[in-house]
Amino acid sequence: MGNWIVVVDDEVLSLTSAKTLLGSEDLKISCLRSGPDLLRFMEKNNPDLILLDVVMPEMDGFETLDALRRQESAMGRLETPVIFLTGDTDDETEHRGLGVGASDYIHKPFNKDLLIRRIQNTIQNSRKIEILTENATIDKLTGLLNKASGIEKVTDMCSRMNGALTILDLDNFKLVNDLFGHEMGDNVLVAFADIMRNNTRNVDLVCRIGGDEFLAFLTGMEEEDAACLLTSRLNDQLAEMAIRLMGADHGVPLGISAGAVMVPEYGRVYEDLFGLADESLYKAKENGKHCCCVYSGEKTSEEDGLSAVGEMERISKILEERNEGRQALVLGIESFSAVYHFLIRFNKKYGCKAMKVLFLLSPQNENEVSLDNIMNAFGEHLKKNLSRSDIVMKNKANEYLAVLSMLDETNIDGVVNRIMEEWKNCPESEWCEVEYVMDEC
Repeated sequence: MGNWIVVVDDEVLSLTSAKTLLGSEDLKISCLRSGPDLLRFMEKNNPDLILLDVVMPEMDGFETLDALRRQESAMGRLETPVIFLTGDTDDETEHRGLGVGASDYIHKPFNKDLLIRRIQNTIQNSRKIEILTENATIDKLTGLLNKASGIEKVTDMCSRMNGALTILDLDNFKLVNDLFGHEMGDNVLVAFADIMRNNTRNVDLVCRIGGDEFLAFLTGMEEEDAACLLTSRLNDQLAEMAIRLMGADHGVPLGISAGAVMVPEYGRVYEDLFGLADESLYKAKENGKHCCCVYSGEKTSEEDGLSAVGEMERISKILEERNEGRQALVLGIESFSAVYHFLIRFNKKYGCKAMKVLFLLSPQNENEVSLDNIMNAFGEHLKKNLSRSDIVMKNKANEYLAVLSMLDETNIDGVVNRIMEEWKNCPESEWCEVEYVMDEC
């Protein structure tokens, strides 16, 4: 079946004539009797072209076209090309029709060849415009609206609709590019765009505004819990997707942090609302990431008048409570990366030496102890037997990476040999073999 044409005319004879002429071509034809019928039809359908009679009761062609354009704008859809049909030979009427946005004007009775040619030309021109519009408004990688077109539409939605303006940021996305390459990074972004489409509605809007940053207007969302539940669902689906793309042991703490502000509770000016949502996103990052923070207008401790001295005392107490003595520091990948880069800069400045050691654990075939238990035991072993200036990270299901700092040439091998010898005294050691590889930082 070819292009889909909708014919709108209150006269049954005209509908029959149009359908007879077009029915012999490779076209799908739908016939409607009024402007209101067309508007209802267009809520759920997207034909290639509309043949619209000018003179109709209730709503004439001009009123119908105006209402259709407003409806398409509200739905965020491209304009469907419209050709006016009329038995009027008045040039003024034709000028008016072209002036309000009709693509062409055809007089009754129809000439079949002329009608088909004009339909084909109009559809072809419309397709060219669609391609140009898409190139100018669509982010080529994700298929979402790009920053410029997205912000334009979101600005309009903030001014007249209620909902939640939300900024979403992929946590630790840089690690995907660093560890798996930029092609994998692109795959993750494309997959996340699909996740957003599957979790939003036609009345919502999502666009990409930066490398791994997205903007959404969630129409009608008024409850903070709803925004948080959505973010939780996105995190779950992103985690599943990451395993499919990078494998179960990818080791990247990928996730979504979101900052939202309710509209119109805090205004309707996009620039102001974006600032509040961005502030909330920052708080979500501070709160451990992988979560949503909704702007509430509550003051921070500084704004409430807490003195700098009092704040220092509070922070110091927290740090002292978390002090774990003279053991090595076991960190997640993000914190490990930050401390690692600090150690590198420190060592270069003060001439110290540091060594990376990768420990690989291989469970034996007749293993009576689970890999998790063995890994936990080996992790505790490293933690207790390394210095507090060293850092440790679980890299994969069977790997630990340690960075030994403040070393000199005489004790590098000695430290690792001591760890391996003392591991033999642990009960779990008999159920696995441990290999290691060293490399200078």
